[in-house]
Amino acid sequence: MASPITVIAFACLILGFNTLFWATVGAGRYLGSRLTLMSRCVIEQSPESGRHRRRSSRSGVAQQFTPDDVAVLIPAHNEAAVLERTVCAATRLVDAANIHVVSDGSTDGTPNIALQLGVQVLDLPHNSGKARALRAAIEHFELAQRFRVVLLLDADTRLSDDYLATGLPEFDDEGVVAVAGSVRCSLDPPPRKLMGRLLLAYRARVYVGVQLLTKYGQAGRWADVVSIVPGFASMYRTDVLDSIDITAPGLVIEDFNMTFEVHVKKLGRIAFRPCAAVAYTQDPDAFGDYVRQIRRWSLGFWQTVRLHRKHFGRFWFALTAQVAELICGSVTLLCMPPLMLFAVYTEAVSATYGPPEVAGHELVGTLTPQIVALGFLVPDLLVTLLAVCALRRPRLLLFAPLLPALRLLDAYVCLRSLVAATRTRSTGRWVSPVRRAAASTVAMLKTDDPASDFASAVTTCPVSRNS
Repeated sequence: MASPITVIAFACLILGFNTLFWATVGAGRYLGSRLTLMSRCVIEQSPESGRHRRRSSRSGVAQQFTPDDVAVLIPAHNEAAVLERTVCAATRLVDAANIHVVSDGSTDGTPNIALQLGVQVLDLPHNSGKARALRAAIEHFELAQRFRVVLLLDADTRLSDDYLATGLPEFDDEGVVAVAGSVRCSLDPPPRKLMGRLLLAYRARVYVGVQLLTKYGQAGRWADVVSIVPGFASMYRTDVLDSIDITAPGLVIEDFNMTFEVHVKKLGRIAFRPCAAVAYTQDPDAFGDYVRQIRRWSLGFWQTVRLHRKHFGRFWFALTAQVAELICGSVTLLCMPPLMLFAVYTEAVSATYGPPEVAGHELVGTLTPQIVALGFLVPDLLVTLLAVCALRRPRLLLFAPLLPALRLLDAYVCLRSLVAATRTRSTGRWVSPVRRAAASTVAMLKTDDPASDFASAVTTCPVSRNS
């Protein structure tokens, strides 16, 4: 009986009790939404024809927000390789006049590319950081005065065609002030090497796990404890922007802080649904870039927690549980390899010297290599299977044996960033990972002038969603 209990204990530590709780809440939220949808679809008997027809109670509700109400804001620092596709995807949803690019001291022709695309451009002379670039653009373009919603979009992100159709209705609830985008890994262009395919497979699994097992439950109406409105493709009501300290000092990234500001100042709720406001981001496909990116994210989280310190309320209780899980889970993960070696060793020596004992109890049989492996690898495989089902990508299973190693790397970076956050104040300046350029953009970048041949490269990019 001890073996199953030990396996379950390991599995719970690896998955995290906090994650298991919010996964349960998310499952309840999903079932509740399905029952609500079924109750709203009323089947009526037509007296004239005797036929049944289906009616939704939401069909007669006028949408409060339209694409004309949305300003798209794209901060960019040396993003010439990917900006074209991002802007083209955005112009399928809003007019080009609604799209605003702020070049944060770019030296690769990024502002020229944006100008050729016919969008609004602010070219800052120096790299001052993403947060300061956002604030400068919001003020320069007077976005809060001219628009009702601002969509913050990274230069490597492509919006899905139904991003606004699924995301904007969340603002019909007057209590919602932000809609967190649902992230997917972009595989176009594909990774350049096998390592890149492994890294993207892992990121795809991480996104599914975080969003389905944690974030969906946290975004429930009664909970409202979402800890991150990701800056890659998310929306805010513009009337709360002045209340958010976007440029808080000492932070390497801004999106955690903006989210915390919403909770600290009780500005409103954060909405999130996995199937709404979907966008595709280009994750790093080089190992060094990947490590630098997760270090930046982890450091930004710990810096934000340190900046806001202790408050009271549901969000802060949930955040405390999340922090405890991050630390305990990371320590547990890093203990798995030496624990496995120890289990193999004790099992080997028991054949010669007898089973070793700890506090009077035999260790062999209670802590075997098989038990440690099951407690570590089975929960990891279950998350991979969830990603396979959610994304309908069976090929992820090919990378399943290697994904636990990347979890160990994430755990190490998380703990090291925690230590660094106690003594590091960042300037917010940024350097983007090496991007995978699309074919037309690659051809453009081979010219001496980054914008000289751009007109012919973007003939398929609409300047208006109505064109």
